[in-house]
This record gives sequence, structure tokens and C-alpha cells, in this order.
Amino acid sequence: MSLAPAPSACPACAAAPLAQAASKGAQSALDGCDEVLFALPKVHCAACISTVETRLNELAGVAEPRVNLSLKRVSLKAAPWVEEETIIAALASIGFEAHPLDAATIGGAADRAGRDLLLRLAVAGFAMMNVMLLSVAVWSGATDATRDVFHLISALIAVPAVGFSAQPFFINALSALRVRRLNMDVPISLAIVLAVGMSLFETFQSGENAYFDAALSLTFFLLIGRYLDHRTRASARSAASELAALEVHRAQRIEDGQPVAVRVADLAIGDHILVPHGMRIPVDGVLSSDSAQLDRAFLTGESAVQVLQAGDNVRAGEVNMGDPVTLQATAVGQDTTLRQIAALVETAEGGRNSYTALADRAAAIYAPAVHLLAFAAFVGWAAIGGDIRFALNVAIAVLIITCPCALGLAVPAVATAAIGKLFGHGFLVKHATALERIAEVDTVIFDKTGTLTMPGQTRPLAGFSQTEAGVALALAQASNHPVSQALCRALGTQVSAEQLHDITELPGQGIQANWQGKTVRLGQAGFVGARGAGTWLKIGDAPARRADLSERLRPGAVQAIAALKAQGLHVEILTGDAPDPAHSVASQLGITTVHSRIEAAQKHALIEDAKARGARVLMVGDGINDTAALAAAHASIAPASALDAARTAADIVALDADFTNLGLVVAVARKSTRLSKQNFGIALCYNLIAVPIALAGLATPLLAALAMSSSSITVLLNAMRVRSAK
Repeated sequence: MSLAPAPSACPACAAAPLAQAASKGAQSALDGCDEVLFALPKVHCAACISTVETRLNELAGVAEPRVNLSLKRVSLKAAPWVEEETIIAALASIGFEAHPLDAATIGGAADRAGRDLLLRLAVAGFAMMNVMLLSVAVWSGATDATRDVFHLISALIAVPAVGFSAQPFFINALSALRVRRLNMDVPISLAIVLAVGMSLFETFQSGENAYFDAALSLTFFLLIGRYLDHRTRASARSAASELAALEVHRAQRIEDGQPVAVRVADLAIGDHILVPHGMRIPVDGVLSSDSAQLDRAFLTGESAVQVLQAGDNVRAGEVNMGDPVTLQATAVGQDTTLRQIAALVETAEGGRNSYTALADRAAAIYAPAVHLLAFAAFVGWAAIGGDIRFALNVAIAVLIITCPCALGLAVPAVATAAIGKLFGHGFLVKHATALERIAEVDTVIFDKTGTLTMPGQTRPLAGFSQTEAGVALALAQASNHPVSQALCRALGTQVSAEQLHDITELPGQGIQANWQGKTVRLGQAGFVGARGAGTWLKIGDAPARRADLSERLRPGAVQAIAALKAQGLHVEILTGDAPDPAHSVASQLGITTVHSRIEAAQKHALIEDAKARGARVLMVGDGINDTAALAAAHASIAPASALDAARTAADIVALDADFTNLGLVVAVARKSTRLSKQNFGIALCYNLIAVPIALAGLATPLLAALAMSSSSITVLLNAMRVRSAK
């Protein structure tokens, strides 16, 4: 048996043509199929999509596979008799690691709220333009019956338009009033209702002025701010639900010496469970088998597969990388390590969501002040002149002219411009208050493996000849083990694979073959007759040699650390890896504070301790073991290569593998906060000038609306300055 030439960096790219040639075409949808979802962390490109979908279409009982590249997931329909293990094995055969997800747990509704706001914005804008056209005739001198007809037509357009478009403000205002508090929507709603109501009164009394255009323009500009604010929140999801989706939902319980498939919810403490090769462990337990090889990166972040002996503790979420193993359950359901981490994340997310945004803090002061001012204007003019109609007009003008359009736009406008700039530099902002919180951080804590470092090396294995490296590559190509796949990616562009025959893989130990009459082996130390940990290569009778991959720094990591330090931030490393590799990376980056061998719960505890000391931490990590820390930190960033739960817990996702522009995130966040405060200053100056004019009775509601619109445009223009941040 011989192997094909070395694959490209993306394992599916080389396999795509072969898979496409073997495709039997997509099956038709099957009656009674279940929706099944799998995480595919190794999907990288269009060829990956084609390869995965083609391979799944070849499976009996599987239909309609669809790969989502951005979420790194595949959804499909499977007949009830199709086992998850069958699908996982099929994907593993083409080089893709797959983990089952619970579609019901992470499924979410489409962005109906965004579409609803856009529709209301469009209606308000269309109505505003038409009413303003009618108002031109009145401003040009139309009188008596002609003026009354134009006012009546304006009313027919404005009343239903305001009733529909301003509903978000009305609903929020009523919700606040029911619990006896004020928010920004209370003065907004009052101004709109009074402007429309006064305009209707003037229309039916043949009055000279109606202010339907003021009510509509007010609604239109406020809806712009509301939609911009919604867009900054649209990507937020619960990381706790992502962790729950990673749970195993079926397990093999040993009954009368035979494995029986049962629901994980039916497992109890003391049950004996069989975990096949490549599957996640469903519960916490004690290992019954003589030994096991587990991928524990889920909890520790350590890249190397760990060897455990009978009696060692295993935890839900770890992956069996060796022979099938048995264990005895010691914790099930809500008591497993996975569920406890999910609970930590949920608690941390709740703390983050309690953060009071800058605009909300301003609204807490502004809303009651506006009401008191308008009420004082009404009472004062009613007492001075006795003209209730004029006093009401002054009060409405005060409400409109002080209406928080500029305040409503101050933060969303800057945030949207900042988010656009960061997206252009490879950063996706997911949380509404992320930039405000990042602007406040004073400490940055990095995970190491997968965040500051990436697997692989820039040259063939140290000390290996081209031929020896070619043998290692050929052996690695014949295995789907994560270490083998990492070797393929590291060596595939460096050397050519040698031709091998009689390839045999011993799960959990390694792979052997025949090369030029010699037996060659790649695997664990015991498999090749060596001592020590890691991966070894043995060719014939020659001594075995270490074939581990060295870590390399993520591109741009050096520049990122330098930029963060230049902005006055303290930088640390927090990793589950061993001390030696952790300190090696820290020395290359000039980082002096290093915490090693730290597990998920410990990472969360260290973040909480830092917060208790008054530090405001920006956490940067990629693993599930980082999820609780990412959620607990004052702000957080995850690379796009991170697992789903980590990306979801983070405030910002770095879309590019290069971290060179990481310092730009802090710079943009700080500038956006400064500009937001400047916008509040603009709104304040505008009110200091306009409010006395309104109180003096010199501003009609129409002039008040025009002044309000001018302040809103000024705020929008100032917000655009965030794009100059460097």
C-alpha cells in the first residue's frame, strides 16, 4: 500500500478532488429524519465544504448536509437508525475531527428584531418626507381651508406612521413606568405623543401650525440610534448554551457484560460505561481500564495527549484518543465538570450583562431632568399668561428640543463606526458594551497554546534528514490522530512523503509500515521501544528519535505584546501547559508574569481574584478551558480558530490568524469612549443654547425639531472620527 503525495495545509484541499469523484450525489430528504449538528473545528475553505458534504452524501440514511464555514459546523438529516459514531468515523476518514452538538440547545431565531426596526425606520422616513412636502405649502403661505386640508392629509399620514414606528419607544416607556422608574424612552414617548396630540388639536381647531413633521423626524432620528445600537448587540449568544451543546447525549452503559446504548440522562453514579475511540467521555468517573490516552485540552489547554492508568479520574468532555476504555461514573448530570464550568460561565455572563453602559448612566440623570424642565415651563407660562394652549406649546417645544436624539446617537454612532473600522482590520465585535469595557482595562492575560502559539515548525524536524522527515510525513498521513494531522500540516510543504507499504495503525499506540525493507514506526515511546513522553519515530534498527512538533509564535504576537505594553497595559500568561514551554514563550515575548498548569476552574478563580484586587482584565484565549475566564474577565478576545464556546464567550473575535493589529483594538476602544463623551458634550452645549430659547417661548415645536436634527447630524459626523484611530 502506498500513500499519495503530501497534503496541503488544509487537509481537505487535497482530498476534495477524490471525494468529489466518488460522490454518488445528494440523497433526497428522508421521512422521519432527525436534525443533527456537528462541530467541525478543522473546516477552513471551500474545498473543505465540498469534501465534507460529498462524503456525508455517500452515507446511507444521511441527507441534506450543509456546512457553515463561519460557525465551523455541519447540519444534516439522519435516519433514526444512523449512529453518531458512524458519521464521526466517516468524517475522520477524510481528515476532519467532528463533535456532536445539540441543535435544539444552540438553535436561535433569526434577527427578527433587526428587521422589525428597519421596517419601522423605513416607514418613519417615508412618512416624514411626505409630510414635509405638504408642510412646504403651509410654510409658503397657504391659509384657511387649503392649510386645513394639508394639515388633515398630514395627520392621515403621520398618526398611523407614528403609531407603528414609535412602538419600540412606547413599549419600553410603559414597561419602565409600570415599575415606577424613568428611562430614556419616557421623555421620548411623551414628546412624540404630545407633538402629535397638539398637532391634531391645532388641525381640528383650524390652527396655523401643526407639528406632524416634528413628531416624525423625531421618531426617524431616534430609530436610527436604536437600530445602530441593535446592530452592536446582534452577534451576542450565550457561551453557557454552547458548552451545554458540547455534551454527549448518548452513551454505552455496560449491562450484563454487554454495552447498551442509553441516554446520558439515564446514567447513574456507579454505572460502568464504555467509551469508544474518538468519543467524548459523557460523565465524570474513575478509569476501570488498565490505561487510557485522553485529549484533555478541553480542561487544561495542554496540547499533548495524556496517558492515564486504572484508578485515575476522568472528566466529562475529555476525548478518548486510544483504545476503547471503560470507566465507573462518579458524577452525572449537573454535577459533572462540564456542567460546573457551564455554570461558572453563566454566572460570569450575568455579571458582564449587569455592566451599565455609558448612555444608560447618562439617561438615569437626563430623563428626570427633562420632565421637570418641561413641567416647569408649562406651569410657568400658564401662571404668567394664563394661556394654556401657548404654555402647552412651550412645554412640547422644550420636550422636543431636549429630546435625547443626540444622546441616543452618541454611543451607537461611535460604536458602529468603531466596529466597522475593527472589522476592516480583522476583528468582529460581538457585545454591545465591549468597546467601553476594553477602554477601561489595565491588564491583559493571554492563554498560551492556540492563542500566543500555534502548532508546527518552519523547517523539518530538528536533526532529521529529508528522507527521515519524509518517512515521518508518510506515516502521519495514514493516521487521523491530531498529532499526526499536525505533523502533516507542519511538514507537508517542507518535504515529500516516502512510499510505504503494509501500513497498520494500532489505536492508542501508533502506526507502523514497511519502507525499503525496514519496519518504520511513529507513535508513543513504548510503541517504538523508547523511554519518555511525546511522539517518536523509529526506522529499522536505528535508535528511536523524538518527532514532536515545536510550538511557534502566532504571527504578530511580538508586535501585539509590544503595542499593548506601549499603551501602559500589564501583560501576563495564564496556561494549562507545563512550566518549561510556558516560560520559553514568555521570554520570547518579554512577558515576566507566567501562571502554568492552570485548569479551567483555576483560570476563572485567578480572573476573579484579579478583579477583587481592582484590576480590569482583558482575557485572550481559545479553548473551552478558557471559556469561564473569558466570560468572567472585564473584556475578552478569542481567535477565529477557537472552539465555538470560547468564541461565543468572547466580546471580540480575531478573524485573522495574525495578531499584529491586536493593539489597535485597545486604541480604537479608548478613542471611541473619548468620542462618545465628546458627543455627550455636544448634546449638552446644544441644550444650554436651545433650552433657554424654548423656555422663553421663542421656539415652536417645528423649530425645535429642526434644531434637534442638527445636533443629531453633528453627533454622527463627530462619530466618524473614530476611523482615524491608529
